Amino acid sequence: MPVLTTNAESETGIPKSFSNELLSETMEELEHTCPQPRLTLTAPAPFADETSCQCQAPHEKLTIAQARLGTPVDRPVRVYADGIFDLFHSGHARALMQAKTLFPNSYLLVGVCSDDLTHKFKGFTVMNETERYEALRHCRYVDEVIRDAPWTLTQEFLEKHKIDFVAHDDIPYSSAGSDDVYKHIKEAGMFVPTQRTEGISTSDIITRIVRDYDVYARRNLQRGYTAKELNVSFINEKKYRFQNQVDKMKEKVKNVEEKSKEFVNKVEEKSHDLIQKWEEKSREFIGNFLELFGPDGAWVCTSPFCKCPYVRASPHPCPGPSHGTLWFAAQPPLDHVSGGS
Repeated sequence: MPVLTTNAESETGIPKSFSNELLSETMEELEHTCPQPRLTLTAPAPFADETSCQCQAPHEKLTIAQARLGTPVDRPVRVYADGIFDLFHSGHARALMQAKTLFPNSYLLVGVCSDDLTHKFKGFTVMNETERYEALRHCRYVDEVIRDAPWTLTQEFLEKHKIDFVAHDDIPYSSAGSDDVYKHIKEAGMFVPTQRTEGISTSDIITRIVRDYDVYARRNLQRGYTAKELNVSFINEKKYRFQNQVDKMKEKVKNVEEKSKEFVNKVEEKSHDLIQKWEEKSREFIGNFLELFGPDGAWVCTSPFCKCPYVRASPHPCPGPSHGTLWFAAQPPLDHVSGGS
């Protein structure tokens, strides 16, 4: 947004001194040249000392209402968020996402405190400052990272980075002898609250690791880390390695049981299929047998060549030895059994 400045007259309307007369008679147009929000994610966010804002245009103060209505493209709302960001997790990312989307046109600067400052006021960290800086640079919502950020924001710092608003959760943050380090920011109307993500925090993650220390120590020993690297005593190292061997044996037994169970299930399935097929074939065989030899539909033998009563087994003709039809003895006579003719 072009900004016009003039030095033609003083506030009282009286011309200024002759030495400033030339400047007072001219009007200078200044444009905002502040860094713009990242439009592509092909590279990590830059550090502030690599891309400091050298804009010469006056950085007019904005209200929250004005910022929410939107600002010109060349005048993004510069939002600042700070923290330790140890073990960078989804809770951190969500807070930065909220800070980035507070206004339609915003430029998010993230301040990360150094190791010395953090250890002094908060405690030891898992990640060192370089690792924490890099974690923030690779977050998609961050436009610029400020290394060695101050613990308490000063007016000089806010002016140097042309910060419009500070984003943080609304819970009073007591530290460094103050009940709330953001109190003066809130009183100046520059504070915009964000919401914390429940169920996730750096302290929670560390608590899980401490609670399940034995599990993670055994895990890393199994992955090739030495007892010295894990700060594990000789006795504990042997105990963990023995437990790992026991777990391997349990896993093998479990695999054998599962394979045996799977084999038994397959045998049962095949046995069931075989029994079912056998029953079907048995019913078919019995039906055919009854059809051939059952009393229903039996015919009396009328062969003139045989004196004994015969029963025809089937109505369908089949070739016989004497007269073209197969005949069976339904009940041989006694003289046949005794050898009579």
